[in-house]
Amino acid sequence: MAEEKVEVMEEVVEKPKRTRAKKAETTETAEKKTVAKRTTKKATETAEVKAAPAKKTTKKATKTAVKEYLGTGKRKTSVARVRLTVGTGKIEVNGKDIKEYFILESLVGVAKQALVLTELENTVDIKANIYGGGIAGQAGALRHGITKALIEFKPELRTELKKAGFVTRDSRKKERKKYGLKKARKAPQFSKR
Repeated sequence: MAEEKVEVMEEVVEKPKRTRAKKAETTETAEKKTVAKRTTKKATETAEVKAAPAKKTTKKATKTAVKEYLGTGKRKTSVARVRLTVGTGKIEVNGKDIKEYFILESLVGVAKQALVLTELENTVDIKANIYGGGIAGQAGALRHGITKALIEFKPELRTELKKAGFVTRDSRKKERKKYGLKKARKAPQFSKR
C-alpha cells in the first residue's frame, strides 16, 4: 500500500504546473493577433475609400450653405425655437403661415413687433417651432425668439430692442392654486350663518 501511495504521489508531481511566463506569452500572442487584425482592417478601409465614387451634392448640403441665425424665446409656459434667414419676409410657424396660425391680428402684431421696430419685416424669413401654453403666450415667445435671432444676425440692434423691452424674458406665470381657495387668491363666498 505504501508503494501505491508513492506512485500516485509521483504522478501528481510529474504534472506540469502553469507558470506566469506562459500567461505572458499567451497575452503577447493575443496582442500580435489583434495588431494583425487592425492592419488588415485599415488596408480594407483604405481600399474601400479609394474605390468609393465621388458624392454628388444633395439638397441638405445646399440648405446648410444658407446662413441661419437661431433664437429661443420663452413666455409663460410656451417655448419658441426660431430660425432666421435672409429672404423675402415669409414667417412660418409650425409649418403654417403666421396669419393662419395666430388667428387674431393682435397676436400677429405682437409676434412681429421686433421686426417692425428694426424695419426688417421684408428682408428676413423666419421658421419657428412653438410648443406649450396658449396662443397668447406663444405669440410672446415668438417675439422673444425673433428678438434673440435678430441680435445674433445684427448685434448692433441689441440696444434698440433692449429699450423696447423685447430682450428681457417676461417671467410672469400663473400663480398656483391654494387649498381652501377657488383660485390662487380668490376665496369662496363668506357666509355668516
